[in-house]
Amino acid sequence: MNIARVLAKNSTSVAVLEQNSIGWGASSRNGGMATPGIKQSIGTIFKRYGREKGRLFWQASLDAIDLIEQIVTEEGIDCDWVRNGHVGLAFKQSHFEHMKQRAAWMRQELGYKLQSIAPSDLRSEIGTDVFFGGLVDDYYSGGLQPAKYVFGLARAIAKYGVHLCENTRVTRIEKQPNGFNVQTSQGVLSAKEVVVATNGYTDMLVPQLKPKIFPVGSYIIVTEPLEPDLQKKLSPKGRMFYDSKWFLNYFRLTPDGRMLWGGRNDLSVDLDLIESADRLRKQMVHTFPELHDIPLTHSWTGQLGITFDLMPHIGRVDGIHYAFGYGGHGLSIATYLGTEMGLLLTGQKTSSPFADIPHQTMFFYRNKPWFLPFAAQYYRFLDWVS
Repeated sequence: MNIARVLAKNSTSVAVLEQNSIGWGASSRNGGMATPGIKQSIGTIFKRYGREKGRLFWQASLDAIDLIEQIVTEEGIDCDWVRNGHVGLAFKQSHFEHMKQRAAWMRQELGYKLQSIAPSDLRSEIGTDVFFGGLVDDYYSGGLQPAKYVFGLARAIAKYGVHLCENTRVTRIEKQPNGFNVQTSQGVLSAKEVVVATNGYTDMLVPQLKPKIFPVGSYIIVTEPLEPDLQKKLSPKGRMFYDSKWFLNYFRLTPDGRMLWGGRNDLSVDLDLIESADRLRKQMVHTFPELHDIPLTHSWTGQLGITFDLMPHIGRVDGIHYAFGYGGHGLSIATYLGTEMGLLLTGQKTSSPFADIPHQTMFFYRNKPWFLPFAAQYYRFLDWVS
């Protein structure tokens, strides 16, 4: 929808085709956390693409968070946006040592300042003793209610004249001399340009895209509202949190005082929600024993889109534009790349560092990610030995 926003503000006729209802996918089901960085580690990015491009990618991740704030302000979207910072938590002592080294490197290379918090001081940030220290981002990270953001964005672009076509499945895209015919469950549309923005829900509509991205499930539970004193005890400064495991947990207090707890110890997209809620609850209570008797009110899942190089991409195949591969940073990076794509299509920009990244593919993957159970076992092993 951010692509549509830029195009419509540039007097372009735009239709957004959604197979289900607006916001049906992970765009409304995520944890509402916008944090610096992308899925691939910044150290690996520097080694793979060089310092100059590495800094461009990093700055884009910061600009993406600023862009959310700009859009929320300009469009008057009531989505509980707050710039409250985050804490990265060390699951093991060895993780904390590595985190401190990474923080020193990021300060030197990027000017990005993280405050190191020793285990003895961690209670000033989080009401538990299970972690071995942490790194605090006191400013850049922000949080919001993702469904409110998506629905607010939909209302905003509708005011600009964008046609929002819900329950409209695209079944075929046919190239024509002057554009495309887009066949849907509701009829046929003609378009000069087509953008596929399906991320973790990418299917065989454009067969060339499917081998470039695969879906991974992420799962969330939410408690009933907590008493104010308990909220203050668990999260004294209202931060957002994530830990250092490969199968990480991420969590925060919601604006109405609930504990939102997300994560995975499985990569499947179809894990039973009762089973996933039970797993997540055990992790949550291990961290916060005070929540043992607090009822859960919601449990849900959404699909991340992961690329083999762990990088987001924008590009074009057979004249069809695409943007995907946010890897759990979709709130900010999808907002940024959607806007970037809109600027490219309207000629307001001529290039993007995310358009120049060669795709990494694997010979063993064409349609179904059969390898995910094996990858899950590998990541469990890494969490055990690291």
